[in-house]
Amino acid sequence: MTLIMIFIYVKIELFVNITHKGQVISMREGIHPVYHQVLFFDVTSGYKFLSGSTKSSNEKMEWEDGNSYPVIRVDTSSASHPFYTGKQRISERGGRVDRFNQRVQQKK
Repeated sequence: MTLIMIFIYVKIELFVNITHKGQVISMREGIHPVYHQVLFFDVTSGYKFLSGSTKSSNEKMEWEDGNSYPVIRVDTSSASHPFYTGKQRISERGGRVDRFNQRVQQKK
């Protein structure tokens, strides 16, 4: 049991602090994208949420905390997607069976 715990601790320690010959190796500078807070705005429902992202925008919008953040406009979010809302869009065309029945009726 203790051997497994030591092994897990060593594995975690290797992921957190990568060492080589006793020196801690840090990430290389200048190759990683900038990670910052971004406001995602669903244009179909007007829903907004704040999240971290490497994507940025020139457009800014004020959030509930009083700060302004870059805005990323999205077409679909959990507020407008039918899977999350439970509201399906009604199609005027109908399904395969309806279209087949319409063709059969036209031939008669």
